[in-house]
This record gives sequence, C-alpha cells and structure tokens, in this order.
Amino acid sequence: MNKLIFCLLFFVTHEAISQTWNATIEVTEPRTNIYKWDDKTFKERVNAGKKAALFYPVDVSDLMIPYRPLKAYFETTPNDPVRKLIFELTQTITNFKSMDDVFGWLGTHKFPEDEIQLEFPDTLPHLSAEEKELTMGATIIHTKNGEALTFGCAACHSHDLFGVKVLGLTNRFPRANEFFRYGQQFAPYVNSFIFKDLLQTTEGERLMMVDAKNAVRWVGTKKPQAVGLDTSLAQVALSLSKRGLDEYATKHAFWADFPRPNRLSKRIADSKPAVWWNVKYKNRWLSDGSIISGNPIHTNFLWNEIGRGTDLKKLEIWLNENQKTIENLTASVFATQAPRYENFFGENAIDLSKAQRGQKHFIQSCQKCHGTYQKGWDLPEADKLSKTEKIKTINLFYHKITPVIDVGTDPGRYEGMKAFYKDLNRLKISKTINTVVQPQKGYVPPPLEGIWARWPYFHNNSAPSLCAVLTAGKDRPKTYWAGEAKDKERDFDQECNGYPLGDNTPEEWKKDKDFLYNTKLEGLSNLGHDEGVFLKNGKEIYSFDEKLELVEFLKTL
Repeated sequence: MNKLIFCLLFFVTHEAISQTWNATIEVTEPRTNIYKWDDKTFKERVNAGKKAALFYPVDVSDLMIPYRPLKAYFETTPNDPVRKLIFELTQTITNFKSMDDVFGWLGTHKFPEDEIQLEFPDTLPHLSAEEKELTMGATIIHTKNGEALTFGCAACHSHDLFGVKVLGLTNRFPRANEFFRYGQQFAPYVNSFIFKDLLQTTEGERLMMVDAKNAVRWVGTKKPQAVGLDTSLAQVALSLSKRGLDEYATKHAFWADFPRPNRLSKRIADSKPAVWWNVKYKNRWLSDGSIISGNPIHTNFLWNEIGRGTDLKKLEIWLNENQKTIENLTASVFATQAPRYENFFGENAIDLSKAQRGQKHFIQSCQKCHGTYQKGWDLPEADKLSKTEKIKTINLFYHKITPVIDVGTDPGRYEGMKAFYKDLNRLKISKTINTVVQPQKGYVPPPLEGIWARWPYFHNNSAPSLCAVLTAGKDRPKTYWAGEAKDKERDFDQECNGYPLGDNTPEEWKKDKDFLYNTKLEGLSNLGHDEGVFLKNGKEIYSFDEKLELVEFLKTL
C-alpha cells in the first residue's frame, strides 16, 4: 500500500513538473524567480543552489576517483625506490607536481580569498575554509569506501574574470572531461592491489578504484578539437553506444567491448559551455535549442552521469529523492545575473553618445533575432539620470518561443545531435523527467546580456572579438591565440571587445600551442552570421567606425 501511495504521489508530482517545463509555454517575462517564491525563500534556496553548483550533489556516480591517495601521491615524498621511480616517470609525462597543478591544468579556478570582491557581479555563498580546500567545481563525495573526487557544474560554468570569480560564466578553458578521458586510457593498466600497496590506501579506496576501472568500460570519451570547447555531446553519444538498447541503457559487457558505431567517433560537434544568465529568457536549451522540453538541470545530470558510466536506475532513484536539490540548483541558474562592463572598467569607459549611435545599428541588424533592449537613456526622464543609470538596460524583450535560426555558421552541432538523439529520447529516465531532444538546423540567437564578457564568440569560439563577429566571414581572423583574462590592459582588447590580436597578443600565450585556435579545422569554421545581418549582396553595410559604435552599445547590455 505504501508503495502504491508513493507511486501515485510521484505521478501527480511528475505531472506538475511536466507542465512547468513544457517547452510550448511562452516566456512573456524573464523568469528570474522561476518558482515564484517569497523573497526570503528565494534568497535561501538560490544560495543553496549555488552550493550545489560548486559542489556536485549526485553521489550515485559509478566513476569516482579515490581522492586521498591522489593527494598523498603529490604531497608526500615517496620513500621506497619503486614508488620514487613511478613518481618521477609520471612527472616526466604530465609535469604535475602538486594537486594545484592538476586543478590548474583542468581549468578549474580557486575560490576567492577576499569575500568583499563577491559583491559583484553576482554573489557567491559564504564558504568555510574546508569547503574552499579544492577549486570551484571540484568536489569530494563521501562514500562508504572513502573520499572520492569528482567534478560538477562550476568546473565548466565559472570563470576568473580579471580577478573576480563569476559563477555562471563560461569557463574558457575547461578540461574536466579530459580528466575522465585520461582515466579511461590509464585505468586498464592499474592493478588495484599494486595501487593499494604503492600508495598505502585503505581497502575501501582499493575497491573504489576497482569500481572506477569497471565503470570506465562504459564511458566513451573524446578529445576536444580545441581547448575551450566541450565534447559532452560526443561523450554522451559514445557512452550510450557502449550500453544496451533497452530503456535503461543497461551496461552489458558485450556492448562495452563491441560498441555500436556512431558518427560522433569522428565527426566534430564541440561547443563551449553556455552562460547561465540567459536561461531565464528561454524555453529551449543548449546553443542549438535541441532540448525542446524539460528542466535543463535534469538533463545536465542525466548527460553527466551517462558520461560517468552510471546505472540509470540508480540515477532515477536519486532524482526522485532529491527534488529539493534540483529545485535549488534550477532556481540558482535562473537567478544568475550577468557581469556589468562598467563594474570592471568604470562608467567612464563607456562613450555614451557612441553607444547611442550603436543602438541604431543594433535595431537595424540585430534586434529581430537577439531581442529588444530598452536603455535608461530611452526613458522620458533620462536627463535626470546619472550616467550609470542611463547605461543600464531597463527592459529586455525576447522571443516568447525560443527561435533557432540557420545563419550559415558551422553545422557540426546539428549533425552531431542527429547522430544520437533517438538514443536519448528512448530512455525511461528521459520520459520521466519530460526531456525531449529534437535536432535543430541552426542555433539559438541568444539574448545579449553580458555579451561583452562572453568572448570568444559563436558556439565554437571561432570569432575572437566582437569586431570579428561584425566582419564578413571570409575576412575574419583565420587563427588567433587565446589566454586567461588576468590583466585588463594586456589580456583584453577594449576597443574590439575580445582577445588582442597580432602584435598585441601577449607573448606568454604563445608558449603553449594548445591555445592557438585554427578555424580551418573541422568544426571550428568561423563563416556565417554575415549575409543579411551585416552584409548585403556580399558587401558590408557598416564602416569600421560604425562597427565600433555597435560594439560600444553591446558593452552596455
């Protein structure tokens, strides 16, 4: 009887959730408070959601790394000759000398030391020193076998923007998926008993390694075409090809050893992690709008866990039992605010008259796709406002139904989604959480809030600056060097808003060829988004000075 009551309650709850996340519901205003909580509840739940973003809450993953032995390996000096030899060999291969080196290579960012800086652009929750031991997104899961290391949302959706840690901003250089890719390569050669003897682990940690070795058999991994792009799409597809064809994608040994062929083993469908503050305006998810129904947080957990070899029945139970955590994280994502240009460079960095001229170009070429932006200077009482108040966006009017438009940009994402969407839709768990995937030819023209902070541009990072976006595809830079945004003067071109090019490129960036972006490679094309937008019959409609006026306006969004 208790099971029957539970099933009935879940059915009713599921129906309510399905209605809430039905993509046919029109978005008539920004859903900053998606659940319409009172102010006190909203603040508490959003704060809890930010913690769920920083510390991955799913604890049923089959692929977890024993953390204590990994930490001890880097932080203790090996005494016996065998351990010393292995330590020296691995350091020669990886150049990692500490856990800080590992996390730095993975692209995760340290927590801020001074919490005063968290006042803008969006606050982080107060954290203890123990919670800040690792980096943003790196997470310790306490299991029956010991402490396990995994990675969560903030590993790909947070960044250090000129010294300010911004949760919800695209991580420009995420390598969290690489952690699992390297694990897949080396795990088969790790003997758990030798692992235990050399690193003096507990029996529980040895068993955790055994579980990880087993789980990685059902994980399909792929190296990104360029640093800064994410291969999650391919890794989910390739992981599903290693599982059964039943509704729970059961892990059978046969499919692990003989995976079904999938085009994404060779085709490139890489995309950068999206910013969070746009979600409140949309009812289709991902850069291509291919998720047409369902809560994007549900989908994120599902795709993460498929890529970690997790039993989907266990995940389904976790989702049922952790609705509050999912709501918290959902609320946090929808509530995220974009960083403001003037908060980093000062209001005097914006040329007001220049931006106002740029608004006219925006209305002509951009507004029909990217939305309407009412500025403070548009108000009748504008003369009485301060410059900061004039610069601010008062209202943003976006599409009621999120559009997908093909403007000739790289089609790899569409081709990639076609390669495995049926595998996703047939899953029982997809139906339970009301997630429906439908390949879309083209990409969502996103709202442009915080566009200044989102360089490089396009879904595949192929345009290094806004100036490049506003240039004919054939004339955009074919290559460029990427680097961290540490110094506002050296690492950022304020005029064109993006990476400095040519002689202005910092020499430090050129030391690592992984950070050289080549648009001639498959999946990295920088063509499109020009004819009918900034070109008419192949000719540019704006002069260079007019482009800079448009860039100036975009900085204010």
